[in-house]
Amino acid sequence: MNDQISLQLYTVREAFTADPDAAIRRVADLGYRHVEPYDLTVFADVLHGALHANGVTAPSAHSHVIDVDLDPVLDAAEHLGVATVIDSSITANHWESEAQIVAKASALNAAAKIARRHGIRLGYHNHWWELEAHFSGVTGLEVFAAHLDPDVCIELDVYWAAVGGADPVHLIDALAGHVRFLHVKDGDLSRDMKRQMPAGRGIVEIDRILAAAPDALRIVEFDDYAGDVFDGIGQSIAYLRC
Repeated sequence: MNDQISLQLYTVREAFTADPDAAIRRVADLGYRHVEPYDLTVFADVLHGALHANGVTAPSAHSHVIDVDLDPVLDAAEHLGVATVIDSSITANHWESEAQIVAKASALNAAAKIARRHGIRLGYHNHWWELEAHFSGVTGLEVFAAHLDPDVCIELDVYWAAVGGADPVHLIDALAGHVRFLHVKDGDLSRDMKRQMPAGRGIVEIDRILAAAPDALRIVEFDDYAGDVFDGIGQSIAYLRC
């Protein structure tokens, strides 16, 4: 089961910024064998040695890939052995019309065509605003996915999807095979990030969601956390191993 569990490194950003090697070692000691780097182009060189020294890999990473120079992103991904690079956010003002959404999907498809030549897949990670946007009863994220090439993936943040008013299980089905990664966190469905909780501690239907996407990589994440973040990610991996 550890092979299906990863950690978004933004979760431990303070420890990672202070001492990358020590932070990766603590993550590995908790049982994580995969991580998801953030700001990929910034940290690729720092991460390379730390991951190798601790037997940790980075199957996915976050970096903006839409309407940017992709060369540094793809170079960093190849350096770390990252197979999938995921755009972490398209800001809320780009989800106000179907035309805006289709334009962003087309831009991601164009970037994915370039990345494909390097053997790298691209994807997109949601927040809540893509689910609050509705067009003829369909969420903005569903409109977006309907215009993506088949190999462009969605990393479904199950917490933010629920905050946006969606049923993550319905979304997994509606997004038609695009969901290959899940950001897993729990909480009370507040936008107060410090109220986020380890998996199984809040009101998100984590078990039901995981069952709906059995092959998706489970990526533990907190946008913020009120307690000891290493204790929190330790609770999450223990829950996901069960």
